[in-house]
Amino acid sequence: MAFEYPEDLKYLDSHEYVRLEGENATIGISAFAIDQLGDIVFLELPAVGDAITKGESFGTVESVKAVEDLNSPITGTVTECNDAMVDSPENLADEPYGKGWLIKVKVENPSDIDDAMSASEYSSKVEGG
Repeated sequence: MAFEYPEDLKYLDSHEYVRLEGENATIGISAFAIDQLGDIVFLELPAVGDAITKGESFGTVESVKAVEDLNSPITGTVTECNDAMVDSPENLADEPYGKGWLIKVKVENPSDIDDAMSASEYSSKVEGG
């Protein structure tokens, strides 16, 4: 099954994505990761105002198969959490790159994402294409 990987996003090995707009970043998890997890039953996210650090966990996503850490692609301060996804995590699969975002962050250093993968690099990695 081919998944969508929007070109305006950067991706991590651990399947998080980041969309950077100026000093604001939107972070979520890829359609591939959601598919691999299966039915998502629980989502734990940080609170607004929490500091997150590049490379460290900022929450967890739990499915019927596994519990996975959510790893931050950037360092910054959480400005918004997607409470709709926390309340109904099963909806993440519907629009992972739209309504299914997880947190929004005020970024300390936009170059944090310089080592993240492009859509084509990520697609090649996860789909072996």
